[in-house]
Amino acid sequence: MSLHETSSSRMLSGECLCGDVRYRVEDSFLYALNCYCSQCRKATGSAFKPFAGIERSKFRVIEGDEALLIFGDENGHDARCKRCGAYLYSVVRDGQYVHVTLGTLVDAPSIQPTAHIFVGSKAPWYTINDDLPQHQELP
Repeated sequence: MSLHETSSSRMLSGECLCGDVRYRVEDSFLYALNCYCSQCRKATGSAFKPFAGIERSKFRVIEGDEALLIFGDENGHDARCKRCGAYLYSVVRDGQYVHVTLGTLVDAPSIQPTAHIFVGSKAPWYTINDDLPQHQELP
């Protein structure tokens, strides 16, 4: 079954700030989390990175492959747009999964973050104001 022939999941669109890179992903994410680790904070320039994880086969860049700036290798990397710098996704877990940055989705996913991770290294100037579980590292 191809990416566009899925029967059980709708397709979501995502893109960078300038529109040079566009992607499609199945709305069948396995998990969604807010990560407060120092690497995610530095990569986003924010207090945390909200992301959703999915099998790599269910994610595809559909426009602007040549406009991607890749930090890492085939089995583990972060991907940004070369022109606007938007942080689009990360390939993780030995290249098998993609962590889509939720802020780059055009369409609303059916999943929402269910926990905060790496709060042990959270920026001291940020206060978490919800009742989601908080984990010092990974759950």
